[in-house]
Amino acid sequence: MTPEEILSYPARVLSQAQREKYFNDGFVGVEEIIPAETLNQLQDVTADFVEQSKTVNESGSVFDIGPGHSADNPVLRRLKGTDVQHPDYWNYATGILADIAADLVGPNVVFHHSKLNFKWFDASDTVKWHQDIQFFPHTNYNVLTIGTYLADTTMDNGPLAALKGSHNQDLYDQYDADGNWTGMLSDDDAAGVDMDQVEYLTGKAGSITIHNARTLHYSPSSKSPLPRPLLLNCYSAGDAKPYTPHPDPSKHAYTVVRGGPVRWAHHDPRPCQIPPDWSGGYKSIYAAQAGEEGAG
Repeated sequence: MTPEEILSYPARVLSQAQREKYFNDGFVGVEEIIPAETLNQLQDVTADFVEQSKTVNESGSVFDIGPGHSADNPVLRRLKGTDVQHPDYWNYATGILADIAADLVGPNVVFHHSKLNFKWFDASDTVKWHQDIQFFPHTNYNVLTIGTYLADTTMDNGPLAALKGSHNQDLYDQYDADGNWTGMLSDDDAAGVDMDQVEYLTGKAGSITIHNARTLHYSPSSKSPLPRPLLLNCYSAGDAKPYTPHPDPSKHAYTVVRGGPVRWAHHDPRPCQIPPDWSGGYKSIYAAQAGEEGAG
């Protein structure tokens, strides 16, 4: 569906101005939109998982931990596949977030994946400039990620930042000069980003960020000793069909969460870079950008 077709449907949650900003800029932030009761549930569940991670010595199918992680000094970079880790996460992904996704991809919405990223007052926690769609190409670009801030997020603790209009520009090469997948821009490409066109999406707990899968984005390191959790849920339009292996599928991958299945795929003529073969598994963007062995 085209943006005009999507916008012709009545909004479920977002305002028309917020929908138009998303299509114009490639992203939008919405302040304190998540109900307090839902937010409290997510915060409590997340705190329990942080405690569980303190007993883990290496990354696995649930926790992605950083160098130096310990019970006294936890460096939990990611809780993987939140949709299957606790029912509250899945209920959230199929509740208000699915309605928000429908406002931006159309009435037929497919769940792709979820994860919970943290920042831990460590210079290594920077997520470098990248675009998402090269990780999981689809037949069109009505693919987006909704981030939920579970803690107040300011310029001090690493907000998501996005480049205005980048979703309508060419995609970047996310391999290095030797052909290794890095999941990020080269240093030369990153140096060319027009920082005057970058918007930092700050917000109190319960605020959300939404960015298109073509949108160039990153997040700076945190300057705060308190962890900053960002819950991420990715969705696609029903007519956007994947054509490479899913990087990290859960049992809910490709579940229709609004509307129904479609019989025709929509094909955007713009090309997309093909990622490595993920059928053998994928570690995390942190591992890929840090060049960790086996990252992809």
